Amino acid sequence: MHLAHLRLRDFRNYPRLDLDISPGFHLLIGDNAQGKTNILEAVYLLATLRSFRGVGGAQIIRHDQKGYFVGARIVGPDEHEIKMYWSARERKLSLDGRPVRKLSDYFGLLRAVVFCTEDLQLVKGAASRRRRFLDLLLAQTQPTYLPLLQRYTRALRSRNALLKQRPPDPAALEGFTRELVLTGNQLTQYRGELLPRFSPLARLAYRRIAAEEEELRLEYQSSIKSDFAVELAQSRTREQSFRSTVVGPHRDELRLVLEERSAAQFASEGQKRSIAIALKMAQAEYLTGIHGTAPVLLIDDIMGELDAKRRGGLIPLLRRAHRSRSQVFMTVTKEDWPEELGRDLVRWRIKSGTVCRLTP
Repeated sequence: MHLAHLRLRDFRNYPRLDLDISPGFHLLIGDNAQGKTNILEAVYLLATLRSFRGVGGAQIIRHDQKGYFVGARIVGPDEHEIKMYWSARERKLSLDGRPVRKLSDYFGLLRAVVFCTEDLQLVKGAASRRRRFLDLLLAQTQPTYLPLLQRYTRALRSRNALLKQRPPDPAALEGFTRELVLTGNQLTQYRGELLPRFSPLARLAYRRIAAEEEELRLEYQSSIKSDFAVELAQSRTREQSFRSTVVGPHRDELRLVLEERSAAQFASEGQKRSIAIALKMAQAEYLTGIHGTAPVLLIDDIMGELDAKRRGGLIPLLRRAHRSRSQVFMTVTKEDWPEELGRDLVRWRIKSGTVCRLTP
C-alpha cells in the first residue's frame, strides 16, 4: 500500500500541487515555514481525517480562500481514489467517485503513523490525547470499533445535554443511559484487550530508543471499577453538580509508568521524548503485524532533536521500511539524512509552496 499521487488545492501555503510519488524513502528538504510539514499534514489528513497539529479545517485553508481540497490515488491490492473538500459551508469526502456514507468503510484504507514534536503531549499532555491514541489504533485495526465509538459519543453528548436541563427528562435520560452502558462496556473491552498485545511492542521499542535498562509499562485504567450501570446510578449526585457524565470510557486513562513511577510526573524530558517515539514505533509495528504491510511513516524534522543514542534506536524501523519499499516521508532543513539509510532516497526541494524533485 502506498500513496501514488497527491493533489492539493488551497491547502496551507499551496495554491495547487500535483505530485506523483513512488514507494520508498522521500526526503523533503527546505528551510522552516516553506511547506514541508504541510505535505505530511495532508497525507495524515487523508489517513485519519484529522490534522496531527490539532487544528480544525479553517486553519488549513490557504489565506483568503474559501476552502481546501486534498486528493490522492492509493495503490495496494486495489487502487482507490480519494477526494476531500472542506469549507465553512460544505464538507465532502468521496472514495472512488462515491460519497463516503460510513467512516468505517473509509478508515484503514491509508494507514499512517506520524513522528513529530507534538508527540511529547502523548506523555505529558491530558489523558484525552492517550485515549485518542488508543482509539485511532483500534479504528485502524478493528472495523467495528469506530462505529461503536461514534454511538457512544452521540449517546454521551445527548446525555450530557439532558443533565444540563433542570430537571432532566427521566425517560430520555434512562434511554441514553442504556445506550451509554451498552456501548461503553464494549469500548472498555476493546481497549483492555488491546493493551496486552500492544504493551510488549512499546516496551521493546523503548529499550531500543533509550538503550538503557529502564522498564516502561503501560496500564489501562478504566474509570469503571465493576458495573457501569450501577456506578452511573451511584454518581447521580455528582452528575447534578457537574451537569455531565462523570464515569465511563471517556474518563479512562492510559498510564505510562517508567521504573514504577508516573512518566508524566517524574520522567526527564529526554525520557519523555523516548517514550513518545517508542509509542509511535510500537504503533507502526502493531499495524504492520495486523495488516501485513507497513503504514506510511511521516517523520517531521525530529532527527535533529535526537541524540545519537535515540537516533540509532529509530534507524532500524526506518531501514526495515526502506527495504520493504514502504513509504517514508521525512522533513529536514539540510541534506543531512542519516547515513545508515544509504543514498537511495528520493529528494524533494520545498520552497515557498513549490516542490521540485532533485536529481540524484
